[in-house]
Amino acid sequence: MKKSILIIATGLIVLGSSCKKYLDINQNPNTATSGTPETVLPQALVSTAATMNSYNIYGSQLVGYMANAGGYGGFGSSVTYDYSNSTFSNLWTNSYDVLNDFQYVIAQTDTLPDYGYFNGSARIMKVFNFQMLVDTYNDVPYTEALKGINNLTPSYDKAEDIYKDLAVQLDSAIAKIKRTMNDEETNSTSNVKVLSTSDPMFSGDMTKWIQFANTIKLRLIIRGGNKVAFTNTTFDPAGFLTTDAIVNPGYTRDNGKQNPVWNTWVFTYTGAAGNKAWIPSKFILDFYNGYKLTDYRGDASYYSFPATASNQLGFESSSVPSSPAGSAWLSGANTGEADRGSTSAGKSIGIMKGPNAGEPIMLAAESYLLQAEGVVKGTITGDAKALFDNGVLASYQYIYKKPDGTYNSNWDPQTDYDSYLENNPASYLVHFELATSLEEQIEAIITQKYLALNFINGAEAWNEYRRTHYPAIVNGSSDANLTFASTQSISTRPDRLPTRVLYPLTESSNNSSNMPKGISPFASFIFWALQ
Repeated sequence: MKKSILIIATGLIVLGSSCKKYLDINQNPNTATSGTPETVLPQALVSTAATMNSYNIYGSQLVGYMANAGGYGGFGSSVTYDYSNSTFSNLWTNSYDVLNDFQYVIAQTDTLPDYGYFNGSARIMKVFNFQMLVDTYNDVPYTEALKGINNLTPSYDKAEDIYKDLAVQLDSAIAKIKRTMNDEETNSTSNVKVLSTSDPMFSGDMTKWIQFANTIKLRLIIRGGNKVAFTNTTFDPAGFLTTDAIVNPGYTRDNGKQNPVWNTWVFTYTGAAGNKAWIPSKFILDFYNGYKLTDYRGDASYYSFPATASNQLGFESSSVPSSPAGSAWLSGANTGEADRGSTSAGKSIGIMKGPNAGEPIMLAAESYLLQAEGVVKGTITGDAKALFDNGVLASYQYIYKKPDGTYNSNWDPQTDYDSYLENNPASYLVHFELATSLEEQIEAIITQKYLALNFINGAEAWNEYRRTHYPAIVNGSSDANLTFASTQSISTRPDRLPTRVLYPLTESSNNSSNMPKGISPFASFIFWALQ
């Protein structure tokens, strides 16, 4: 792992900070004269993991994973949804920044057959990052983006067209990887450059990269639905992800090397408290504490569960608690380990596992639940119930797993998953066979995905809510148990939620002739959204 850190650090020195401004991404990757695929690819993967932290915060605020804590002020648009061009603008900036790095790897390796693994994996990650942009902003610069000084004002492509081409790019990436695999296996004189230490996600396992590409493609096809005329809706025989896709370059508690989520929400490397201004919402806790469902994942994830402090987004009062001193509500510090919730924690389970934990890019739980939806909709074949059950179990396995990949003897995921089935005997959200209609099946799948992604990938949960309107809320209700909409919402929509964020100020200032006009946070939709 020390070698991985060195490689990534070298890439950072070569390429500079991951906080570059949006226009900086248009430095021409095709004429770059420094940096190698071996240094740039791992740096870009680690930057993607850091960017995921920003997307998680954005989505978690909107989909009911978190609410404002007591003792703090200035929440502004976070509770009113009165968005401006600066709200969540780092999503745009950071995404295009890391996309530039993946494009650099692609450009440098396109004509080098020995670098097929680097090229294919960079193409897959380019698709992954572009999908996050489309799902956040809808139309974005795509065809003319990442061309450097050759085009500083790229045109915007229609979101549906981007989705269609992203699927094509995944097919191309898989083909390139498979050609390289064949060359490595059949040519004794092959000089194929393997990823190995240049890959902090799959450690150079190219079968997993193909499965990852298949899973992203399935997500594109399911989300695009009948609004996108995909060229090819088949999948490589390698199948879909059955393991978590997690980036870990060797995170430690050392300065600058902590897991970015831990550093933001629990403790910095010096032991200083992370962000204490947000606590769990009542809505999400109800899926664990018996109000909606009974689930031991709550005890594994939350400090002092079931007495975890909570709030309804937008409710500001001196009676609302803050995060506990010396810990965080998402550290699960009461589960029996001496170092849980401490500044040196690194053997924990739950959502916040420690400063040395990897950062999830896609969970196996999401893959299984995507497949379950694909089966019930006829996109792929398989056993929907088995896939659904595997998805829920995979969520338990991830939550109960420590950063080193081991489990504690008193936290067995299979045992507690079995108890979950027993404790919720009449719920079709838990027992897939009780869902008697396609709509109930979709509700069960998306609700379980909502639980699996809790504060792990809030943006993906928010995307799925906007696409399906699950988990179900009661429109217009002021009851914190029935909705996650803010009490201070200015939205006039029935659900009192926004539909999207606005394009950033950098675009309205520097690319206004191409930027779509008349975008509203309450009336403009991502193309796949349920209106």
